[in-house]
Amino acid sequence: MSFRTTADYVEDVSPGSGALPPRARYAASDAKSLSLNGSWRFRLSATADAEDDTFAEPGHDTGDWAEVTVPGHWVLQGHGAPIYTNHLYPFPVDPPRVPTENPTGDHVRVFDLPADWPADGGAVLRFDGVESCARVWLNGTDIGEFKGSRLPHEFAVGHLLRPAGNVLAVRVHQWSAGSYLEDQDQWWLPGIFRDVTLLHRPPGCVLDFFVHASYDHVSGEGTLRVDSDTDGRVTVPELSLDLATGESATVPVEPWTAETPRLYDGVLATEGERVPLRIGFRTVELSDGLVKVNGKAVLFKGVNRHEWHPERGRALDVETMREDVLLMKRHNINAVRTSHYPPHPAFLDLCDELGLWVIDECDLETHGFTEQAWRDNPVDDDRWTPALLDRAARMVERDKNHPSVVMWSLGNEAGTGRGLTAMAEWIRGRDSSRLIHYEGDIDCRDTDVYSRMYAAHAEVERIGRGLDGGTHKRRELPFIQCEYAHAMGNGPGGLADYQRLFEAYDRLQGGFVWEWIDHGIRHPDLGYAYGGDFGEELHDGNFVCDGLLFPDRTPSPGLAEYKKVIEPVGFDGDGPAGTVRITNKQDFADLSALAFEWSYQVEGETTESGSLAVPALAPGASAEVKLPEPPAPHPDGGETQWTVRALLAADTAWAPRGHVVAWGQFPVTARQAPAVAATARPVRGADRITLGPAAFDARTGALLSVGAVEVRDLRLDVWRAPTDNDNGASWQDDVRHGPLWRTLGLHRMRHRLDAVEAAGDALTVRTRVAPAAWEFGLATVYRWTSDGTRLRLTVSVAPEGDWTVPLPRLGVRFALPAADEVRWFGGGPGEAYPDIRAASLTGRWRSTVDALQTPYVRPQENGARAGVRWAELGGLRVEGDPEFWLTARRWTTEQLDAARHLTDLTPGDAVWVNLDHGQHGIGSQSCGPGPLPRYVLRAEPAEFSFVFTELG
Repeated sequence: MSFRTTADYVEDVSPGSGALPPRARYAASDAKSLSLNGSWRFRLSATADAEDDTFAEPGHDTGDWAEVTVPGHWVLQGHGAPIYTNHLYPFPVDPPRVPTENPTGDHVRVFDLPADWPADGGAVLRFDGVESCARVWLNGTDIGEFKGSRLPHEFAVGHLLRPAGNVLAVRVHQWSAGSYLEDQDQWWLPGIFRDVTLLHRPPGCVLDFFVHASYDHVSGEGTLRVDSDTDGRVTVPELSLDLATGESATVPVEPWTAETPRLYDGVLATEGERVPLRIGFRTVELSDGLVKVNGKAVLFKGVNRHEWHPERGRALDVETMREDVLLMKRHNINAVRTSHYPPHPAFLDLCDELGLWVIDECDLETHGFTEQAWRDNPVDDDRWTPALLDRAARMVERDKNHPSVVMWSLGNEAGTGRGLTAMAEWIRGRDSSRLIHYEGDIDCRDTDVYSRMYAAHAEVERIGRGLDGGTHKRRELPFIQCEYAHAMGNGPGGLADYQRLFEAYDRLQGGFVWEWIDHGIRHPDLGYAYGGDFGEELHDGNFVCDGLLFPDRTPSPGLAEYKKVIEPVGFDGDGPAGTVRITNKQDFADLSALAFEWSYQVEGETTESGSLAVPALAPGASAEVKLPEPPAPHPDGGETQWTVRALLAADTAWAPRGHVVAWGQFPVTARQAPAVAATARPVRGADRITLGPAAFDARTGALLSVGAVEVRDLRLDVWRAPTDNDNGASWQDDVRHGPLWRTLGLHRMRHRLDAVEAAGDALTVRTRVAPAAWEFGLATVYRWTSDGTRLRLTVSVAPEGDWTVPLPRLGVRFALPAADEVRWFGGGPGEAYPDIRAASLTGRWRSTVDALQTPYVRPQENGARAGVRWAELGGLRVEGDPEFWLTARRWTTEQLDAARHLTDLTPGDAVWVNLDHGQHGIGSQSCGPGPLPRYVLRAEPAEFSFVFTELG
């Protein structure tokens, strides 16, 4: 064997040597296989050549080595530390050179062949994913090396196998020339993180094969042809098909779509092997300037999905992948972009089975070259083209038999160049049945769709109307937002506004929210760690926590909002008339799978309910449905409304019967504002003023109590702990409100007392609220009145000076003694903000104070409930005129603002309550646009009231 002590292959731009040509992956066959997952011996070195190759020899003593689990990343198993960067390379940019300091993990697995392992034929050793460069030995023989972390590599090893004591040795380098092609926004995590499998290859076995299963939407027929490197037969019993490979047949079929994922079970049988097939008939085309499947335009309601687990990183198990797909389906998501690499192959099996459109993306990103204006970018350097073509081929060949895959993506944020053109040409030559995507191709030279990231609403509308510029080819193509609505922290805002545009213009074929899950790493002291928490010199903080799921896969409020915004049934009702127009927003399926129900609420409580007969509307069709006669009016008047829901009529593969798919609410009678007659008069004592049930400090006019309930520090509040979207992205030219608010001192407002007037039927406190160092402020008047039992506060606010920024919030804040339960009538059950409130369902709700909090990985403003009519907590009932935003916490906004992790927040002895007249919108400026103008909370004259009553 070789005793090399150098590792020149690490910096070689070639994809590697020794691997077999890429081929289709299949999940099972009747040939034997042996999983080599499990516990491996492990040794970590600081450099690529610190140790020689003798560790690969049979008999080498690894008894004192550590152990790691494969699939896995060694930096998540106690060896070294992960690194997070968004796009900057964490090593000097000098392609293809990498640092001498190059963590290198030697892995050894000793295995025996099963007793029934066949003696005839060969064997293939398959690696499904290794980051970023690996060299492999079996029984002391060097069989090759490879790069392409998220791609499969196979080696012929049958001639090297022994019945027992086989020694598989793998040397994995964290950095290699391949790292320059893998600069995706994610943690850098070296290791063997996908399956390692030994496959028996009997004589006459299946090699590569390509299932061609098209659908003619005019005739309703499907055409099947399976091309195979090994002659054989294809049988599909349900279709009575028995074909030779390479032979075509056309028969009536039910087509595959993401809404109706019809699969036919078949078998490819060669002389030596039988491989199960799951066949979906569908045709993808670019027609009339639109992406069409089976003759119909598709509206993508998608997400970008990185592979992530908070403890195992990108080493996902099938159960976690299934959980992801089930959550997507239950939240009305119909599409996935596999950002920014092909996923574990089992994920695509699930997309086929359960129904998701897939943009399958190549393992290619060179984003860090933006720092040098794309100079020396590998995708425009012919030396790297073989590596690019290898990556494209390994993606296409592995995944070509999945009906869920409707587009191939060349990669992400890799600039432009000849290498990308070569990839596109190769893919088109190999597979003409799918379209090609790449966002960076702004002129659409190599692509079939015009794709953008984070285009603002106004620009999206211009594109929809055909008023954008660009090449003639681009103007004729459909538009997709491959990334939009950056879901970092509290947000994303503006989803409903985007969706209205997507549904209004045919050219706009939807988009993919960035992204699916927060990449927080579970940490014993911090809860979840993000960039910088492992001592990285260069990092991008919590930018890696930008998902619709929290790291533990709990849905965020943003996912609830997205579900509502993209729901497949539309409701447009006339509450007083008792009618609702129902629209089927699906592309392919009718409404026969859904059942509908109505309910009638009085003051937020359901008084009657029943089923609603709705026709099985075809896609795009609408019908006006009459609701029952409403109940007799409530004797005390009161607010009333209808709620209509669409639910699954039967169990499905992704959710049980009764799962709520869509809903709508329609007011019937309006709310009556609370009225308090000012019959009590303020009475001044030595140190207190009393007014009805309330006591005030005689000098300052500060509220002290309402009945027996202590109240402290009630005053105007305009500050919120800035969200990630408030803070914005550092590279953006637009105004970033969070930093500007802080610069202008809105987090440290001063409250000047001007007058306390106890006269007539009111106690009036006049103040001025303003930041130090600036001349602008808010003249604020608190006017208190009472009918002897209830206490009314009217707050009048008048801006003074030149306010050049919106307000974060506008309302009052105060502290109550420790309380637990909160009840309210208004929006719920989850949080909402002005541009994130589509999912806020009006009703009566109950929660604990702790459950009101949203556990964003980096603490920030959260937990507001919208449209609150009244709330009860801490012994008080509060009614609003008009409706208000309710927030309650066991810590102050200042403490929330100072926290970096949830573990920094310690409950105090009080509950801090915010009753807000207004909240500034959220937007998605952590990477996208800020809030639309209509969601901006401007500093304008305002007046609002609250009525306080002690609960008996």
